[in-house]
Amino acid sequence: MKRSRAIAGSAVLAVAGLATMATATTATAAPTAAAYNGACGSGYRVVNSVPVTGKGTVYLTYSAKTGKNCVVTVRNKPGKPVYVYTYLTATDGSSEWVYDSGQYTSYAGPVYLPAKGRCVDWGGAIETVSVSVSGSNCGRMAHGVVTHR
Repeated sequence: MKRSRAIAGSAVLAVAGLATMATATTATAAPTAAAYNGACGSGYRVVNSVPVTGKGTVYLTYSAKTGKNCVVTVRNKPGKPVYVYTYLTATDGSSEWVYDSGQYTSYAGPVYLPAKGRCVDWGGAIETVSVSVSGSNCGRMAHGVVTHR
């Protein structure tokens, strides 16, 4: 029992030390990127992402169980509603565009598309900054072409 308390005590001190270092460095660090928020639901994992420069991140997720892709555009800092947009379509034109846009406080989406083994085009915008990815994730993780605007 004494050994496990000593290990637990060491772990607490290590975590406290890391928290102190993180606090000390966050004052000068650049803004952190928006983390994926799980909006697509369980079973979806992030397969690609692209930053919306200085504003947030667009995430492409995939569910092997359903064969669907999902896209969500997440702001770095939730706050007052601003224009946020997200979209997804098949590169070969075999599907309609699915999209979501509006004045949102934290994210746009999720939008879904059955696209197992097909290349997809996807992207998003936050306020006036937009990004798009063309011809990506064609079955075996083709990264596609990223365009910033």
